[in-house]
Amino acid sequence: MTRKHQPAKTDLLFQFKITLLDIKPAIWRRIQVSDCTLVDLHEYIQAAFGWENYHLHQFEIDGVRYSQPAPDGDDFDMDFEDETDVLLSKLLPKSAKRTRWIYEYDFGDGWRHEILFEGFPPIDPKAKAPLCLEGERACPPEDCGGPWGYGDYLAAIADPQHEQHNEMMEWRGPFDPEAFDAKKATKAMRKVK
Repeated sequence: MTRKHQPAKTDLLFQFKITLLDIKPAIWRRIQVSDCTLVDLHEYIQAAFGWENYHLHQFEIDGVRYSQPAPDGDDFDMDFEDETDVLLSKLLPKSAKRTRWIYEYDFGDGWRHEILFEGFPPIDPKAKAPLCLEGERACPPEDCGGPWGYGDYLAAIADPQHEQHNEMMEWRGPFDPEAFDAKKATKAMRKVK
């Protein structure tokens, strides 16, 4: 989804470590972003991980769920607060300490991410946010069945004798679960409109 980003309301830089839950070994990213809305943060997470951004999502922050209104105006769940105008600086004032949020992507597959707010790093004039500082492992393929389906997928592609090996290789092609490049993730984050 392409959208116009809200201008930053502060000159703060926010650092987060985002870890995909229920996966071993861990798949994670450490990112820095300027003040932005939760919609923007969603899109940065999508880009940093390599998700394709075609499923619904939500943030759970201090017991409140945030998401985007349905594009057709037919909200499927009225228990969500609209995330489109919620700035990080409102949720994380300058006095904020390490905070844990949950971000869920694709309610069918149930990809849950822990977002750990690590603090406000000093602004480096040479480093332009958004930025992916580091991370580990490739993002699972979309629609592979969530954390448990991903385990089955990895088993199938690793074993040429597996009954689903050919089917999985045809569906996705070669896949290296250990691959990750922070520079490519940063480049993808900077393409977010």
